[in-house]
Amino acid sequence: MKSTQISESLDVIANIRKSRRSFLRQAGVLGIGATTGLMLATQNARAQSDSQMEAAQEYEQSLDTVKEIFTAALIAEDLATVFYYNGLVGNVIQDSNLAGPGGSATNVTSSGNFGNVDYLRAALTQEIEHANLFRSLLGISAPSADPVQTFYFPAGTFDTLSAFTGLLNALENAFIGAYLNAIQEFSVKSVHARQARSGVISSSRNDPQYTAEQLDYFAKVAASIMGVEAEHRVLGRVISDSNPANNLAYEQTDSLNAVYNGPNSAVAALTPFLSPKTGSGYSLATALANQSGVASTNVTGNPPAF
Repeated sequence: MKSTQISESLDVIANIRKSRRSFLRQAGVLGIGATTGLMLATQNARAQSDSQMEAAQEYEQSLDTVKEIFTAALIAEDLATVFYYNGLVGNVIQDSNLAGPGGSATNVTSSGNFGNVDYLRAALTQEIEHANLFRSLLGISAPSADPVQTFYFPAGTFDTLSAFTGLLNALENAFIGAYLNAIQEFSVKSVHARQARSGVISSSRNDPQYTAEQLDYFAKVAASIMGVEAEHRVLGRVISDSNPANNLAYEQTDSLNAVYNGPNSAVAALTPFLSPKTGSGYSLATALANQSGVASTNVTGNPPAF
């Protein structure tokens, strides 16, 4: 499957806005007075449309509980763990941009690229660390109790560099979008928690078991993880020789507007990887049981301080 087709499998259908004729064209045909009226009407219609979309987004975000956000993040990190592990042990590792023909994750040939392989090994370690964090926050005792144990990938994902890095880019964009939304959701929940303490009633679900300070901290942690996922996106582009690798001035939400609930949520975007219809299944247990043979031991750091 071509990388563009793989990327399309994660695309979340966005709202399509109708195009407008430019002001200068309207002025030339309709005259200044008519154009001014049309411009005001168009601006009002656009403002109303934006307001409706914003309201829909706020509603979907309000449905997400803290536990649901953590659960979605755990599923995403487990998916990433399985993805990077199988990239390191699959046929793609023998590409000349990775370990080279005949090489492996721990034996990069002279025709390979040690740095690129090290990027992937570090990414695997980081995704495992992230999953461990969310597992602890959810009170899950072991990976065997995680909600998803098998992930499914399109045929050829781990065979060629173009297929692998194409999906890497799509996945990391979705992860970045998910964490950006999580930051916003935790921030809103923090405001609601402070309002509730002041006696202000909010219609949004507040997750009252968490304090505003805890919710602030969750937003900080989500931001710290999002930064690492953004590194993965860029380093994936380095491996695929996509220049410039750091091509974005700002990371994007990837058309996601919530983390767990709604048709434009991160969970909805990642659903194809939970279905056998997508392709072959790959085990989380297998990846974790064997990751020590390929994961990097040079990754350091802990979540930010509370």
